[in-house]
Amino acid sequence: MNRLPAPLLVITDRHQASLPIDEIAEAVGRGGGRWLMLRDKDLAAAERACLAAKVAAIAGRHGMHLSISADAGLAAELGASIHVQDAAEVRAARQRCGARAVIGVSAHGQEEAAAAAAAGCDYVTLSPIFPTISKPGYGPALGVAAIARAAKLGVPVIALGGIAADAIGPCFGAGASGIAVMGEVMRSSDPCRTVANLVALCNTET
Repeated sequence: MNRLPAPLLVITDRHQASLPIDEIAEAVGRGGGRWLMLRDKDLAAAERACLAAKVAAIAGRHGMHLSISADAGLAAELGASIHVQDAAEVRAARQRCGARAVIGVSAHGQEEAAAAAAAGCDYVTLSPIFPTISKPGYGPALGVAAIARAAKLGVPVIALGGIAADAIGPCFGAGASGIAVMGEVMRSSDPCRTVANLVALCNTET
């Protein structure tokens, strides 16, 4: 199992973003963020590949680990890690991206987390832990108790969904190995400062 690149994962979403995604990626790096996931799955393939190349170059300058959501081919092309939506995709993603790629799976409950762990992923994002406007439609908030249950599976759990600054301590206290934020950074008028604050809080907890 590959180690997590950092305890803070920042996930992009241009629909919420206060700035262009490449500018936010730059701000994340300047703020001390060391793990960024390019989401924005609704972009046309060519447009997304162009954005991914820009973000990969920014990540390289800042020593920041890059994950790509849902496109193992693009991740392999960039030498990036990959995040998939289903445990059944882990094996193919590993074959495509290589043994050193950090492979994550989205989980929205204990059964999905267990399937991901059994498939040999490196982490699961468990969501939504708290109510969130970024990713509606996944049912009621799971609460930190769900983190504790999933952590017993032996796979690192990254808490996602409504993770504000005051929620970081409870998430780590319940057994999370990391936290993921989207809207908190995307909507920020100063993403560099927001990331710096989140990094400092994560470092305090780990």
